[in-house]
Amino acid sequence: MLQAPPAPPTGYRRVLAVPEFRIVFAAHALSLLGVVVTEIALSVLVYDLTGSPLLSALAFAVGFLPYLIGGTLFAGVADRYPARRVLVVCDLVCAACVAAMVTPGTGIAVLLLLRCALAVVSPVFAGTRMATLVDILGDGDLFVLGRSLLRIVSQSAVLVGFGLGGLLLTVVSPRHALLITVGTFLTSAALLRLGTRRRPARGTGKGALLADSLKGARQVLADRRVRALLLLFWLPAMFSVAPEALAAPYAAELGVGSTGLGLLMCALPVGTIAGELYAGSLRPATRARIALPLVCCTLLPYLGYAARPGLALSLVLLVVAGAGSAYTLGLDQWFVRDVPEELRGRAMTLLTAGLMTIQGVGMALAGVAAEFAGVRGAVVGAGALGTVCCALLAVEARRTDGRDGADHDVTGR
Repeated sequence: MLQAPPAPPTGYRRVLAVPEFRIVFAAHALSLLGVVVTEIALSVLVYDLTGSPLLSALAFAVGFLPYLIGGTLFAGVADRYPARRVLVVCDLVCAACVAAMVTPGTGIAVLLLLRCALAVVSPVFAGTRMATLVDILGDGDLFVLGRSLLRIVSQSAVLVGFGLGGLLLTVVSPRHALLITVGTFLTSAALLRLGTRRRPARGTGKGALLADSLKGARQVLADRRVRALLLLFWLPAMFSVAPEALAAPYAAELGVGSTGLGLLMCALPVGTIAGELYAGSLRPATRARIALPLVCCTLLPYLGYAARPGLALSLVLLVVAGAGSAYTLGLDQWFVRDVPEELRGRAMTLLTAGLMTIQGVGMALAGVAAEFAGVRGAVVGAGALGTVCCALLAVEARRTDGRDGADHDVTGR
């Protein structure tokens, strides 16, 4: 009796069935592990050397602004050089920077500069990897699911990575922990070099790198449709970080201690992972249809802070808000469709850099707002103002969808 052939993989299994994507996925996890452990170990190392909580916190904070610098001034790298070479070199630069941190006698200023260098490289690496996914998976549903899986890993790092990093530091010193991250970056570089295909550069890239990068950024931002999509990625993220930025004072107000603080920090990532997994199970047309309604609703749960909720209800509100971020799968479909191929690498680098930078801005603004309106007032304000901004951007995205091709072409062809 003939057996029926096995059913083809569906959902996320379709993406993991692509061998080259599995390599990129593993390299992403290793690089992310290296970044997370580096942040924790460096913060502890700086505190051990100085005894200053301010400088220890600064070791985290200096990672935000360089994203904007790297994503703007070096975005051209993603298109003018072969992607595999860019990814491998970025990993090697990160490994070299962390190795330099371990050198005995390295001063605080040098440690912070090396941390900045990591942040400059990160958006170039992330943008190039995002564009490479299109080469590996195509520009359809597989790309969207692949991007979603990488985001799930990133969110999981928030839940698991810091805990593992803290556990690691109970066994080894901060400098030895940094040495381990050198190994993760080098392993990631080896995986990408040996496990992915060499592909030619997408663009030719004429003239100086900085001038070419700035020109490419202007070309990307000059397109009304792409600009609307970038803002739809960026602005909701700026408002959504308010509860995380204010989690410590909010936990103190609730009187829930460090356990409550940990739960508050985990709630948004848990919701985000759940939302991504659910949206990934939907048909592409359904994801596109719900993207704009979701982006208009994702910050509404923050308004519930006005009712002075306890810990349990606060966690529910944050999980629901995190699940609303599933709108990003629909945006990914549009973004990869509407950005010209020759600008794809720099557009995705700009997207990554802007996303990280604006989250840092959002955290700072949440702190300022809390000084005047209190923690609950700041979160409610972020929910209200953010929802208005999201609704306006959704209208703009709807208005620019399906425009005349001549108006949409940013390359002047």
